[in-house]
Amino acid sequence: MKVVPNFLPKADIVDFASFPLLILLCFSGLLLSSKGDEENTDDIEHPLLQKEKENVPKHVFSSAGIWSKITFRWLNPVFEIGRSQKLELPHIPSVPSSETAFVASSLIEESLRKQKTETPSLPGAVLLALWRPLAINGIFAGVNTIASYMGPLLITNFVSFLTTKGDYSSHYHGMILALIFFLAKTVESLSQRQLYFGAHCMGIRVRAALMVLTYKKSLSIKYGGTSNGKVINFITVDIERIGDFFWHIHGVWLLPFQVLLALVILYRNLGLAPSFAALLATILVMVSNTPLGKRQKKLHSKIMEAKDSRIKATSETLRSMRVLKLHSWESTFLKIVFQLREIERSWLKKYLYTCSAVAFFFWTSPTVVSVVTFGVCIVLQTPLTPGTVLSTLATFRILQEAIYNLPELISMIAQTKVSVDRMQEFIVGGQKRMIQFHGSEKETDVAVELETGEYSWEPLESTALKKPTIKITERMEIKKGYKVAICGSVGSGKSSLLCSFLDEIPRISGRAINVFGSKAFVPQKAWIQTGTVRENLVFGKEMNKAFYEDVLEGCALKQDILMWGEGDLCVAGERGLNLSGGQKQRIQLARAIYANSDVYFLDDPFSAVDAHTGAHLFKNCLLHLLCQKTVFYVTHQLEFLNAADLVLVMKDGKIVQSGKYEDLIADHDGELVKQMDAHTKSLNQMNPSCNHNSLSNTTPLKTKNEVNEEEVGGTTSTGGILDRSQEEETETGRVKWRVYSTFIACAYKGVLVPVILLCQVLFQGLQIASSYWIAWAIDEKRQISRERMIGIYALISSGSSVFILGRAVLLSTIALETSQRLFLGMITSIFRAPLSFFDFTPSSRILNRASTDQSIVDTDIPYRLAGLAFALIQLLSIIILMSQIAWQVFFLFVAILGMSVCAEVSSNFVQCYYITTARELARMVGIRKAPIVQHFSESLAGAATIRCFNQEDRFLKKTLGLVDDYSRVAFHNSATMEWLCVRINSLFNLVFFFVLVILVNLPGSSIEPSLAGLVATYGLNLNVLQAWVIWNLCNVENKMISVERILQFSNIPSEAPLVIENCRPEPEWPINGKIQLENLHVQYDPSLPRVLKGITCTFPGNKKIGVVGRTGSGKSTLIQALFRVVEPIEGRILIDGIDITKIGLQDLRSRLSIIPQDPTLFQGTMRSNLDPLQQHSDHEIWEVMEKCHLADIVRQDRRLLEMPVEEDGENWSMGQRQLVCLARVLLQRRKILVLDEATASVDTATDNVIQRRIREETSRCTVITVAHRIPTIVDNDLVLVLDQGKVVEFDSPKELLKNSSSAFSKLVMEFLSRSSNSNHQ
Repeated sequence: MKVVPNFLPKADIVDFASFPLLILLCFSGLLLSSKGDEENTDDIEHPLLQKEKENVPKHVFSSAGIWSKITFRWLNPVFEIGRSQKLELPHIPSVPSSETAFVASSLIEESLRKQKTETPSLPGAVLLALWRPLAINGIFAGVNTIASYMGPLLITNFVSFLTTKGDYSSHYHGMILALIFFLAKTVESLSQRQLYFGAHCMGIRVRAALMVLTYKKSLSIKYGGTSNGKVINFITVDIERIGDFFWHIHGVWLLPFQVLLALVILYRNLGLAPSFAALLATILVMVSNTPLGKRQKKLHSKIMEAKDSRIKATSETLRSMRVLKLHSWESTFLKIVFQLREIERSWLKKYLYTCSAVAFFFWTSPTVVSVVTFGVCIVLQTPLTPGTVLSTLATFRILQEAIYNLPELISMIAQTKVSVDRMQEFIVGGQKRMIQFHGSEKETDVAVELETGEYSWEPLESTALKKPTIKITERMEIKKGYKVAICGSVGSGKSSLLCSFLDEIPRISGRAINVFGSKAFVPQKAWIQTGTVRENLVFGKEMNKAFYEDVLEGCALKQDILMWGEGDLCVAGERGLNLSGGQKQRIQLARAIYANSDVYFLDDPFSAVDAHTGAHLFKNCLLHLLCQKTVFYVTHQLEFLNAADLVLVMKDGKIVQSGKYEDLIADHDGELVKQMDAHTKSLNQMNPSCNHNSLSNTTPLKTKNEVNEEEVGGTTSTGGILDRSQEEETETGRVKWRVYSTFIACAYKGVLVPVILLCQVLFQGLQIASSYWIAWAIDEKRQISRERMIGIYALISSGSSVFILGRAVLLSTIALETSQRLFLGMITSIFRAPLSFFDFTPSSRILNRASTDQSIVDTDIPYRLAGLAFALIQLLSIIILMSQIAWQVFFLFVAILGMSVCAEVSSNFVQCYYITTARELARMVGIRKAPIVQHFSESLAGAATIRCFNQEDRFLKKTLGLVDDYSRVAFHNSATMEWLCVRINSLFNLVFFFVLVILVNLPGSSIEPSLAGLVATYGLNLNVLQAWVIWNLCNVENKMISVERILQFSNIPSEAPLVIENCRPEPEWPINGKIQLENLHVQYDPSLPRVLKGITCTFPGNKKIGVVGRTGSGKSTLIQALFRVVEPIEGRILIDGIDITKIGLQDLRSRLSIIPQDPTLFQGTMRSNLDPLQQHSDHEIWEVMEKCHLADIVRQDRRLLEMPVEEDGENWSMGQRQLVCLARVLLQRRKILVLDEATASVDTATDNVIQRRIREETSRCTVITVAHRIPTIVDNDLVLVLDQGKVVEFDSPKELLKNSSSAFSKLVMEFLSRSSNSNHQ
């Protein structure tokens, strides 16, 4: 009976072989014809000029057709751009609207709201929000699994055909079988690509949503918030892991489905009993892996905890690096980071060796299952044919993936469960009741209603504290337009009182304080965003040029802006590191004034600026720009009290006095009078002979343009330096071979690498030998008993398992050693970097490398790199096996290889078209993460300010933009890999088809059917294996970018050596403390002018020297030169006759002491803060605390020296922090002490006591004081006046004051004039 009509030509072998190619050509032809007109028009319009395709259409994926989505053709425009120029963010199309951070987070929030339970489930909300893409992905997963089992199902038929083939008609049967194989593999490949891409998309969506939810929660948590390190770990580790879980989520139901399909095939081939035996063996292997999965979960939790601690410590250390280097403590804190890493590494070691055991079980499982199954067949005398045996082996090979996926799935579930629990607890759990104050709409003349109540940073019952932080005992009403001054000694609760107004401190009893109208807040510790100065000032408001200029004038910023090259468009670095303390304070004061709010809360804004600037700010800001506003201002400058309508005097957390200034000073027994007495004493000690009549003849306050203090280090003298921190430097082009060679040779100089490769070769050889043996021995002509056949098979397979165990253990050993060496190299290099590196490198860049990149190096890259090598070995071994059995196949592979080489040489396709784009996208993924981390860190630091200004929406909008930028890069990065895999899969599916065609058409006598079946069995894995090779090849280069980034920070130019062995000073050096400056010239950069110009003077030993000067005079630069933060370009500094540039930095800095203007505390205890190096006894610590007025504060906590200090010392006031820093320095008892406005944030009475204590304790020391308060230096032995980097005056204060025209006299008279006038008003 004829099947084909007569008018059609008969199909021959060539027709069958070319059929798949013709289908592909038809599709290509249709696509090209549809594009033809558009492209021709483009060529006519731009025949000679190449147009830069910068404006890629938005939502290009959403508008793509079905065929374009299947083949990922919608990516071609991006590849075209990547081939012609370096790919940058504007070239990348936006993500589909469903993947945007706003839509994704809104869906999950809606899902959380829909849950009726008291504590909503975050995983439930995520699944509810993603049910549609999850269902579609599930369909692809099912289709892919069914298609993958078509091969083992058809192997029996194929071997039967080869055994019985003879006549011409049977060739058609063979060709149809080959065609079905091809179609099944094509469906498998395409569905797998869609499955993986869909998983990526869901991961991107969930990451975006959780980042936004984390940000919202971080910004909403009041009362201390959460630690910076913990939130960074949420973003860089936990959220990433939850996103990655969508690769494995369908494994929960796919695993039993795969086992079921395998059982169906086994039942068809072998019958019921062997199938049941295989099921039992599979379950046994899976169950035996379960304890390992549990162990992995436990170990992973420990790794995460250890990583949290390390990142937190690293983050805090980076923020405090200036203090650490000046005190020569960086080595001690580096050891702390090393110790935390060692704890993390110990857990990592156990985890990786557990993974080695899992890998061993994976590769031995097919042997166990197959030996048990064939053993039952022997016992039950089940007939075994080459077809059934090879089909069974192919089934076991696929089942091996399912068995392996179980421990991996358990591991991923365990890891994800840990991360989900952490995110659940943070985002959903522990919701704190927020009392929102957005002002009242009712018309009233009251600005603030102060209600009675108690406030405490921590619940009294859960801490060792004995009393609340703030206790308000009297109800008050503050009228609109009032100026309310708040004063008191250090630790009296001034800042906490402001926090109670802002609802930033927990209320434990009483009624809430009501604030009517909008608010503005200036915290004591300045908060500056990374961005331009203008952005910091305007802070989301519309630009009002006239008012803006008035604010700049009032805040004395005009002169600074003129000095910066780009004016107010200059960029303030992270946390304002490249600005002085005074500049930061004035910028945030300007930000508050420009907000034009109703009620202002200013937390001691005058302490960080000098006397002239303080007077200017008070007069022009409080009394002029804010004259109609209600202002609460904390101050230690008592001369500013008389302008207040109401003065609140604080003591021990209570308002002990309140009223008008005149009334309070009339009460001679009051707290304010006691503080005023101390203030008067500090004025009298300057120059008792000065009378008020002579003041009228002194020069008035300087003009507004002169009212500034010096920038830190002069780093802001040009705009160019300010811009240095903005764009992260990245490598271009392919990852260099040097990176690979460094990574491979990092552990044991690469000695173990050949051993691992040898283990893999032997393992692969024995695996193939076992399969070859059973295919060869099953032939009845061999007359080999079944028992012997299975016994030798089991023996060879078991031998291969030994090598796989050796490979896994050695690989884990290499992974541990390599990651540790890279970490140590990077962290050591960072800690040895000069301070300028930290001024211009946001900490988020360093933390990104220390967290995300280090995690990839710890657990990912070694296995990716090894996986690539192993897959290549496996692929080559299969090609060798196929060629050995059917030599004709070898020429097919040679032809394919030749075509590939020709294609690459002629069009440079892979290198130019794919690799360049994929590589730049992978780099961008790493780069786009850092701005998110930085924005989170900044927002956490300034959360109180953001909430007070009601700027949450604007900051959230910026977060959405940053997350969407990251998402679109990650989205297209994952798509590029699938784009390549689709094409490579198609090529190898064709190769497999041609292999089958060759086998079908070979004469029956030239090849044994069982061995031909073995070729087909291994050919089934050909496309999966090559896809694995390509995927690993791409992934390795993408992941190696993490190594590249770590190595980038492992070669930072370092400071001078810590110790120079042949030039070490005596242990007791310096003995006299004599400092000689000889023709000292300093500049920060060769392109910048010199800051110090020929300074020559001598600071005698055991003397007190005050250093004063105007803006840019070089005061801070002189101090930095003394500590060798900046090296002199000419001249030298001698201490007791030793040139400080000839000795090591540690020998120098460890003999000097400094109290910087910004007091820095570390998370830990009071003891660890006072004595970080643990060199002093408790008695010595208590003694120095008594001297610094700290002992009484510490005794309030039952834990005494073990009382906790929070991150950045947040549970201590600024003044208390300065006292701790002072005590820390006095404890060191060093010969030379530098005070950089060390008591700016303490009250006058405490300042007087401290200055007296410093004089007593440092009577035999050389003390250099840079001060804004004139009384601080007026009793010094010598005063150095600098101007424009040169010495103007250097003499005793007494001599300088004799000359009324001297620069120092003018400074003193200005201070006396302001203070005396205010006291006598």
